[in-house]
Parts: sequence; C-alpha cells; structure tokens
Amino acid sequence: MKITPLDIQQQQFKGKMLGGLDPNDVDSFLQFVAQEMESLIRENDELREQARKASQQAEEMAQREVTLRETMLAAQKISEEMKSNAQKEANLIISEAELKGERVVAAAEQKLVQLNNSIHEIRRQKLQFETALKSLLESHLKLLSTGDE
Repeated sequence: MKITPLDIQQQQFKGKMLGGLDPNDVDSFLQFVAQEMESLIRENDELREQARKASQQAEEMAQREVTLRETMLAAQKISEEMKSNAQKEANLIISEAELKGERVVAAAEQKLVQLNNSIHEIRRQKLQFETALKSLLESHLKLLSTGDE
C-alpha cells in the first residue's frame, strides 16, 4: 500500500483512556514524517528526472557515435577511392610519358637513319664527282699532251 504525506497528516489515532498518546506529540511527529516523506518524494522525482535526462543524453551520444562512425567510414572510403584514383592517374601519366618517350626515340632513330642515308648519298655523290673530275682532268691532260706533241 502506498502512503502519501497527506495520508500521514490526516491519520487519526484513537486515544486511550489512561496513559494514552499525547495528541500534540503524535500530530507533531506525523507532521515531521509528512515533511520528510514529501522531501524524499521530491528528491525521488528529481532523481528520476535526472535519470531520464541522463538516459536521453546517453541515447543522443550513442546516436552521435553511430553518426561519427558512419562519417569516419565514409571518409575512409572516400580517402581510399581518392588514393586509388590518384594511383590510376599516376599510372596513366607514366604510361603516356613512356609512350611519348618511345615516339621521341623512334622519331630520333628515324632521323638518324635519314641522316646516315644522306651522308652515304653525299659520300657517293662526292666520290662520283671526284671520279668525274678526275676523268675530266685526265681527258684535258691528254688533250694538252697531244697538243704538245
């Protein structure tokens, strides 16, 4: 059975004829008990409110923790994706640079072949010119030699 401070204040005792209870002492004690009980009920209500607020805060913190974990996982995933994309881009740049380098080397080799061919052609033309000049000089020398005779 629950008892309230009001129940304590309104409690009546039957008095005894001889040696019974002093009604003033009983009333003052009941008043004291009622005040103490009222104080305890208020304190109990305050503690319940504090417990409710603490529970609510704990739930909010748990939700924040979940949100923070999700955010951290998302950030980690984005970081890994960015890292992967950067690695792919770096590999692509390297591949393009290697391809461009191979093209430059191939062009240089082709130019070298052309220059070597040009050198051979110039040497051939020089030899042909020298031979033709020698032949011309010999024929002029023969003409001069025959004219002296």
